[in-house]
Amino acid sequence: MSQFDVAIIGSGPGGYVAAIRCAQLGFKTAIIEKYSVLGGTCLNVGCIPSKALLASSHHYHDALAHFEEHGIEVGKVKLNLEKMIGRKQAVVDQTTGGIKFLMDKNKITVFEGIGSFEDATHVKVTKNDGSSETIEAKYSIIATGSKPSNLPFITLDKERVITSTEALKLNEVPKHLVIIGGGVIGIELGQVYLRLGAQVSVVEFMDRIIPGMDASLSKELTKVLKKQGMKFYTSHKVKSVNRKGKAVTVEAETPKGEILSLEGDYCLVSVGRRPYTDGLNADKAGVKVTDRGQIEVNDHLQTTASNIYAIGDVVRGAMLAHKAEEEGVMVAEILAGQKPHIDYNLIPGVVYTWPEVAAVGKTEEQLKEEGVAFKSGSFPFKALGRARAGGDTDGFVKILADAKTDEVLGVHMIGPRCADLIAEAVTAMEFRASAEDISRMSHAHPTFAEAIKEAALAATDNRALHV
Repeated sequence: MSQFDVAIIGSGPGGYVAAIRCAQLGFKTAIIEKYSVLGGTCLNVGCIPSKALLASSHHYHDALAHFEEHGIEVGKVKLNLEKMIGRKQAVVDQTTGGIKFLMDKNKITVFEGIGSFEDATHVKVTKNDGSSETIEAKYSIIATGSKPSNLPFITLDKERVITSTEALKLNEVPKHLVIIGGGVIGIELGQVYLRLGAQVSVVEFMDRIIPGMDASLSKELTKVLKKQGMKFYTSHKVKSVNRKGKAVTVEAETPKGEILSLEGDYCLVSVGRRPYTDGLNADKAGVKVTDRGQIEVNDHLQTTASNIYAIGDVVRGAMLAHKAEEEGVMVAEILAGQKPHIDYNLIPGVVYTWPEVAAVGKTEEQLKEEGVAFKSGSFPFKALGRARAGGDTDGFVKILADAKTDEVLGVHMIGPRCADLIAEAVTAMEFRASAEDISRMSHAHPTFAEAIKEAALAATDNRALHV
């Protein structure tokens, strides 16, 4: 029987990063993955392929809608969806291949198969051919991730009624794509197909899209996407989804109690994700699973079995790849006797539409609910020279600061390159910066980042310079 210091079940961003850090710290490490490729949901059917399609569809849309205003005449623009999907898969293959390289480089043993506990120190690996082997590990880390959720009355045929996984590999552009759920995944994939020529309708149970983010971001993104042609039905409760041939009919109850009927040729069910623990046999190891299907952990991500830890989508908190990575590193360092920590308030969230949406810290709604006195400063991208030069003038940056101390409590932005710009806000907040601290930092001109400086100035006695 093979023996290891640490066995990690799941090779997504949390699992493979945990494995690398464990190996760096001198642990003999194994990683168990049920699929033939590493990388989990994020690299195979999530973050990476969706961003590849967002990038390709963005180029296509720019060629159709914006090249001419820049003095670029390209003639008739033609979509080759098969090639676009092929490029997406090539990006995925290159990225997952890179993870395999990192496992080899760090001398991490990879087992292909389903990992299930026999007890707290033994993990059985069942391979696709039915054979199995058992390994022994002093410590284990559960990093089994999540799967798309569904509504109980919807039958996912994965042909016309689909999840995000199938939406990443369609062989045609939908004529009318009906999306159930206005969260990050639904909105991103909706914009991909909107750019490619589909009619896109979003049905959302809450009163706004991206409901977990600051309301001002939701309002602005809705306005921009409506301008691009996307249709929204918020505060609508889906009652039924029925397929007949190539037609899918979605019926939803309106805020007035009436029934709205939408007919499309595809329906994307994007109502969140659920923790994935199928086949884990957690109870055999003494690991408690909550009523919500999550692995129960303490502040050190330790389960009810003292030598077993859990990270990422399978535990509480935001289902974000970078959150899983931070947790993987933290657990590895705890096992090595170090004292790492994670400030969960400072894990940023991003929506990779265009304009991009990004946020970190508290929203206005949260601060009001908590009774925290704050001040707010905003700056629109349309007032930036760099934004006008590039033709990306939608959106703004908003900074929320403590009314007494001026410490930055939250930063919320929608606009060009916000997925990258949010890192400045995270850095500032990690060091407990004030709005004035940010306002007095020199920002290169002309850049999109100047919007952060100007928003900080606006939060500091309303001193923005360029608006």
